Amino acid sequence: MKVSRIAAAGAVAASAVVVLSSPAFAHVSVQPEGTAAQGGYATVNFKVPNERDDASTTKLEVSFPTDHPLASVQPQAVAGWDVEVTKSKLDKPVELHGEKIDEAVSKVTWTASGKGIEPGFFQKFPLSVGQLPEDTDELVFKALQTYSNKEVVRWIEVAQDGAEEPDYPAPVLALSAASDDEHGSSGADAGDEAGDTEAASADSSEQAAEPADTSDTTARVLGVVGIVVGAAGVAYGVLAGRRRGNA
Repeated sequence: MKVSRIAAAGAVAASAVVVLSSPAFAHVSVQPEGTAAQGGYATVNFKVPNERDDASTTKLEVSFPTDHPLASVQPQAVAGWDVEVTKSKLDKPVELHGEKIDEAVSKVTWTASGKGIEPGFFQKFPLSVGQLPEDTDELVFKALQTYSNKEVVRWIEVAQDGAEEPDYPAPVLALSAASDDEHGSSGADAGDEAGDTEAASADSSEQAAEPADTSDTTARVLGVVGIVVGAAGVAYGVLAGRRRGNA
């Protein structure tokens, strides 16, 4: 009886460690380099993790918001990927910072020309964007992630206030309040931002997909440790029972 209890306790301990250390659910996200201020320009990165063990990510399609159109979107070159910027006519022309525009970027598509994002890795896709709207504190993008096995994951669900995060949340770019300096320099910085993007392209062209977050790796290591600990507990219980029986 004691042997059974010890063995069961070891198995439960191992299972608990594995469950608690399971990798966090990762998703396509967008973050600025520095700040993304209302009315200004910014460089943003779409971060794409590979969540499959048997397939690579081969395409990313990001749709841009039509309620807050962006007239300027410039991609940075990424080694191993082809990029296409799609512009569309607006249903109704809008005035952005004193200028009327009737078309804006509606989608950016990255397609792998090589292996893509392999299992256990993630990739960042940089864009220079602007001018950012002044009448909202966030921009919601919708993304489609395609794998080499033809699976398409749709990151398009919009989080609602007071509700839990959806299973497949759309990437959201938070905008900070504009300062006087940002308002005064945003127009002049447009060319500088583009120049910076082109200058950084050389570095990006040498950048392959990066290893997945260390948190995922740590979680997996802890999971393995949990299994080993549980197995050791079972073995100890069986050995202890045998010793008692021989005594």
